[in-house]
Amino acid sequence: MIESAPWWGLLVAPALLVLFAVLARACDALLAAAAAGRPVTATAALRPLLDVPRLLVAQSRRMPAADVLLWRIGVVTVPAAAVLSVLVVPLGQQALADLSVGVVWFNAMEVLTWAGLWLAGWGPNAAFSLIGGYRFIAQGLAYELPLMFALMAPATGAQSLRVGDIVAAQHGLWFVVWMPLAFVVYLAGVLAFSFLGPFSYPVGTDIAGGVLGEAAGVDRLLLRTGRWLWLTAGSSMAVPLFLGGGEGPGLPAWVWSLLKTLVVLAGLVWVRRRLPVIRADRYMELAWVVLLPLAIFQTLVPALVVMNR
Repeated sequence: MIESAPWWGLLVAPALLVLFAVLARACDALLAAAAAGRPVTATAALRPLLDVPRLLVAQSRRMPAADVLLWRIGVVTVPAAAVLSVLVVPLGQQALADLSVGVVWFNAMEVLTWAGLWLAGWGPNAAFSLIGGYRFIAQGLAYELPLMFALMAPATGAQSLRVGDIVAAQHGLWFVVWMPLAFVVYLAGVLAFSFLGPFSYPVGTDIAGGVLGEAAGVDRLLLRTGRWLWLTAGSSMAVPLFLGGGEGPGLPAWVWSLLKTLVVLAGLVWVRRRLPVIRADRYMELAWVVLLPLAIFQTLVPALVVMNR
């Protein structure tokens, strides 16, 4: 049974999210150094963190006729939505908000990122950032429906949208065992709404950084941080949805939740460096022709199991 976390959980949850995001970014930097033939050292891992002080003191960029208000709203929305999404993710047996519609809440926060990235691309009044925003919208249309069906599969198996009920329904058999397609589609969606790895098309080098192209100073720091916060938030949500939550032998439930999150996060960081960037039009074809039918088929499996109980 999932219980409400104490008040200090409001501080611990964002702190853990940021810590895991920093660890993921450091591991990514080590993989990048290894791929480039550079020494894999602590200095290489800390290199992304050295940019933080520089970005904090750097001036934000000013563009002619920019919509500064919408630009700032979009920039702040991306990391804020990632933090809000983990309110329904249980740590062991406790969650900040065990909502009756927890799965819907998580998906709504992810959709809010659509608006944030679009505003961050629209606000500067620059061609390349606007193209990046359009690319994210096109990419989002292709991954959102498969992702929604991937989220529906465990909810159908548990007959509930409450994340705590989904964890309880996996006692003895994790959903990843008999919903592997939904698990894979969900992880692809995590990379997509983090616009990382094969889904980094909205910030492609061919459009000078796209959404990030005109962002500087704190704006750039928030957008870059938001990407890794979302990767971490998506990894943490995979644990209660498919991996049994805090279930495991010997260790406290909260330790198992953290360990499983780290494993999923490490896998996504590794995959990010192994797969090439997919053009939005190519991914849309793959999503509509392959991923969506597979996700629908996967959702039918728990539906049939529940009907026959």
